[in-house]
Amino acid sequence: MTRPTISVITPIFNAYETLSTAVASVMAQSFQDWEMILIDDGSTDQSLALALSIAGEDDRIRVIGQDNRGVSEARNLGAEMARGTLLAFLDADDAWRADKLAIHHQLHTAKPELDASFARIAFREDITGNYANIRTQSTVPDGLVSLGAVIADNPVCTTSNLVITRSAWDNTGPFQKGMNYAEDQEWLARLVAGGGSLHGIDRTLTDYRMSEGGLSADLDQMLQGWRSLASRYADQIDLRQAEAVYYRYLSRRALRTGGPAAQAIGYAARGLRRSPKGFMADPRRGGMTIAGAVAGLVMPAPLRSRVFA
Repeated sequence: MTRPTISVITPIFNAYETLSTAVASVMAQSFQDWEMILIDDGSTDQSLALALSIAGEDDRIRVIGQDNRGVSEARNLGAEMARGTLLAFLDADDAWRADKLAIHHQLHTAKPELDASFARIAFREDITGNYANIRTQSTVPDGLVSLGAVIADNPVCTTSNLVITRSAWDNTGPFQKGMNYAEDQEWLARLVAGGGSLHGIDRTLTDYRMSEGGLSADLDQMLQGWRSLASRYADQIDLRQAEAVYYRYLSRRALRTGGPAAQAIGYAARGLRRSPKGFMADPRRGGMTIAGAVAGLVMPAPLRSRVFA
């Protein structure tokens, strides 16, 4: 069997409602030299049956099942089984634009020394063909991404945005087992700290599904996980500034998810106390976060989540 150029790795856990959209976005790629590995992580709904049905229609799609061990181990298993020279990760509730793989492949072909790449993300309430429901988009910095940027701001945002070379995976190692938050950020930090190169593409190529479950997160637990990660690199980055940037991110995320208004303003205040310079390193984003946190005090949660996405 001919080896594919790109292996797409998709972990699945109770994703019956969204899996078909994710797979359809891969099948619609303009670059068709791919395989897709669906790893069912002990789903209790009909996800595994759906995955097997989908795989029966395209021999480029394989399904692997495992007991529930978490997303990191599911991705690791997919990478272990992958045969491509590029590994692309797509979560089962997200989707790609049709040129995603073609554009990443073009970049890695032109720059074979590059270890990993990412692009802009559109954050959306629902993923359909209608792009009118985009709430906000991520930004892509110029040039190679530094360790400080990975720790503080993580412009990659989500694993669904990430494409890496097989050699980078082999050199950096797998995702850390047991991590529930920031497992992708931890891997990227290891890559860059070890001398690996990470570069962005200034195109919107990934659609991220925003939902209460998808945005999920217990923000205080996210903060604890981030501190554990950042402390490993305290001698290589400005930890105070990085933490201020992360507080700014948590404040914006609290606004997006419609959490308590006091939570958003609390994170903003803590970030400003930790490092005003770090919090306001991006004056526009820092200023808008402060304004949003204050204005959010008088807005109902549904309105906050729409206005401050």
